[in-house]
Amino acid sequence: MRDDRSFIELKARERAHALLDDGSYRELLDPFEGIISPWLGPQGIVPQADDGMVVAKGTINGKPAVVVAIEGAFQGGSMGEVSGAKMAAALELAAEDNRNGIPTQAVLSLETGGVRLQEANLGLAAIADIHAAIVDLRRYTPVIGIVTGTVGCFGGMSIAAALCSHLIVTREARLGLNGPQVIEQEAGIEEYDSRNRPFIWSMTGGEVRYASGLVDALVPDGINAVKQAVNDALAKGVPERVRTDNYAWYLERLSQFDTRKQADSEQIKQLFGEVKS
Repeated sequence: MRDDRSFIELKARERAHALLDDGSYRELLDPFEGIISPWLGPQGIVPQADDGMVVAKGTINGKPAVVVAIEGAFQGGSMGEVSGAKMAAALELAAEDNRNGIPTQAVLSLETGGVRLQEANLGLAAIADIHAAIVDLRRYTPVIGIVTGTVGCFGGMSIAAALCSHLIVTREARLGLNGPQVIEQEAGIEEYDSRNRPFIWSMTGGEVRYASGLVDALVPDGINAVKQAVNDALAKGVPERVRTDNYAWYLERLSQFDTRKQADSEQIKQLFGEVKS
């Protein structure tokens, strides 16, 4: 059955449901488990029962799969001790499944501003665990990352996105190491105006990231389109060479960029447009 609803407008739990085969969804550590961050309440922040992280097991095209979806509406999808541990553990268990002869696929729906400042070092440690888990798992099965909007994917989780075997975005998506407000605060509004939406999307939006070769698929917003892109990526299997294997090439290209000039989308495309395979 075709479903043409917006993928962007779905909540994290709805996204996980949409990606898994009908009737196969089983959530791990759901809200009724009451797993919440112990650090938000003392700071006057209302916690959430699942800490904004949905982990579901089921099947995709009849094959075992785990889907991890971040709820961007809760704390900007930021990663803390609990939410980070849930994602890392899910990926680690998927790797164990593969080692034990159960070929478990993995899909990550990334809507996150990165580490949760209220949990600082604990969040950073959790993100490091996620990075290690992705690198481990992608040896056995493609790890598919999806960034669709409206939060985008920033901070340490943008590194997680780059570590994925295949990365899918919409034109509404944004992907970058630092968020616009952070850059503006550190470098000044003359360097980066976080309120200039056309400028922001021209620098970090899905279209420019795809044109630069930094992501693998650009799809229109819609459940059908995203699911088809996921299916196509899974069908490709484990790539012989992943994007992060090209780190030396990226560093060489970056060393050629004149930081005295304001970057624009055309410069970005020229800088990264011919990524080595």
